[in-house]
Amino acid sequence: MNKAHIREIFLSIQGEGPHVGEEQLFVRFCGCNLKCAYCDTDFERSKAKEYTPDQLIKEVNSFGENLVISLTGGEPLVSVDFLKNFLPLAKQNGHTIYLETNATLPEYLKEIINYTDIISADIKLPSATGQEISFETAAHFFDIAKSKELFAKIVFNKKLTQEEINHSVTIAKNSNCEIILQPEMSGDKFSVNTEFCEHVFKTFKKGYRRVRLIPQVHKFLDIR
Repeated sequence: MNKAHIREIFLSIQGEGPHVGEEQLFVRFCGCNLKCAYCDTDFERSKAKEYTPDQLIKEVNSFGENLVISLTGGEPLVSVDFLKNFLPLAKQNGHTIYLETNATLPEYLKEIINYTDIISADIKLPSATGQEISFETAAHFFDIAKSKELFAKIVFNKKLTQEEINHSVTIAKNSNCEIILQPEMSGDKFSVNTEFCEHVFKTFKKGYRRVRLIPQVHKFLDIR
């Protein structure tokens, strides 16, 4: 039977990106194909509950009507076979689908993109993640995702390089999407100072007009 491990389901305020401050229902999937150095999310499968698509839509509907469902993780697209069954049910019930993704699984995105509305796609920087992640794969992902409301989220720290900035700007330009710069944080503290954040913002702006600097607001509000 098609099931997914869901770590938690909760109604809260979106703390990242251009939809910051909006109410969303967060559905946190277990499993991820990456191990980013800055990841602070608990998506441990042993603490999760298994759901079938029918069970999950019933749980989602218990929170209300016409919800914005934030599929988060982990990496939701790891559970693409489950999503292919769940997302049609969610759309039939009038919900909006907000996909938070690391943008490394473009072929999986193809399978469910028709059921998504908003895509928050990371551009993963090797300097921040501690991993060598292909900018070519990200570019392919963004090319597929640009048919939807799309923005790029970029977590950065003091190791950010000009080459990474150039690659990121090229990807955003080609998909005509906004870049959201997000300083890496440890708890509620920035890993970089205000002056460096301003420098990074201005450097990105030299290459591309559609850039915003938005930290993780939910951490300052002390909410999930």
